[in-house]
Amino acid sequence: MTELHVYIGTYTSNGGEGIYLYSLDTVTGALRHLRTVVGVVNPSFLAIGAGGRFLYAVNEVEAYYGRPEGALSAFAIEAVTGELRFLNQQPSQGSAPCHLSLDHTGRHLFVANYGGGCVASFPINANGSLGPAAAHIRHQGKGPNRERQLGPHTHCVLPDPFNRHMLAVDFGIDGIIPYAFDSDRGTLRPISAMTGTQPGSGPRHLAFHPNGKWAYVIHELEARVTRYRYNGMTGALTEPLSLSCLPAGVMVENYGAALQVDPRGRFLYVSNRGHDGIAHFRIDPEDGSLAFAGSTPTRGKFPRHFTLDPAGRWLIAANQKSDSLVVFHVDEDSGALVDTGLGASVPAPVCVLAHVPRQR
Repeated sequence: MTELHVYIGTYTSNGGEGIYLYSLDTVTGALRHLRTVVGVVNPSFLAIGAGGRFLYAVNEVEAYYGRPEGALSAFAIEAVTGELRFLNQQPSQGSAPCHLSLDHTGRHLFVANYGGGCVASFPINANGSLGPAAAHIRHQGKGPNRERQLGPHTHCVLPDPFNRHMLAVDFGIDGIIPYAFDSDRGTLRPISAMTGTQPGSGPRHLAFHPNGKWAYVIHELEARVTRYRYNGMTGALTEPLSLSCLPAGVMVENYGAALQVDPRGRFLYVSNRGHDGIAHFRIDPEDGSLAFAGSTPTRGKFPRHFTLDPAGRWLIAANQKSDSLVVFHVDEDSGALVDTGLGASVPAPVCVLAHVPRQR
């Protein structure tokens, strides 16, 4: 396969036109615009599931169709071309939905409502459309940051590798909350006390290691990343080890954003907004601990999100405040990013996903 499809979610409130579709040449790293799905309001985060047949987007707004909540949009992905065909929408059960993910059966969708401080799950019908919510749980509490943490702000929802639990990362209350997940009914049940993070750290996103033993969390307000040991039977996170996302000696206002483990589980990548780069870490194969290995500028401002291609050979970063995508080649041995000088202009890019096209 010499071409991947790349989907980019944008803020239409800041100049984006909807969901953009590009192709990535996996030999050269060149991006080519294919089409844009217009009329989708603030599709700021995307997820692909069910064997690459469907794509889901949040509609990140405070109110939608007169309701004080955002929405979720479902699309079918056309084989070969990657074109999106709208299926339906559902209210997200809270305001400003900012993150979503699918369980590993591809039959359920989870959403984090940042403004609403809540999580919800939705059944996925056989044709890819979304049914009404099967679960909806609001978090309680606040954090010490009086500007950003006056209440709960759920920022990430992710099923564990075993599909037994869903973990919700709440920026507003400095915590990670595990839920027991019923993959038949799509329901969520709180199972234990939340894992608290450093007060005022603002945990944002979580990623699992491929072996399922470790989980990594990026903290927005402290620009730190933490490794946890993960218990797949109980959903518990223990033995946190934290370190800075920035090079030693760097003092700059910075906000951690996204993180991803490479497909082989050897490196962790983190985007830094303010320092405006992608940091990468070596992962110790014995205990999952991290060692800072370098940082690469993204040639733009505020790299909100990035993606690794399925083979781990290319990384595409989305610079939200300079309206650009940039393409890096990943060194196979060191994990270092090599700037290709390639990219594309996309207004207000927020989320980027690389996907292998389906064949008819």
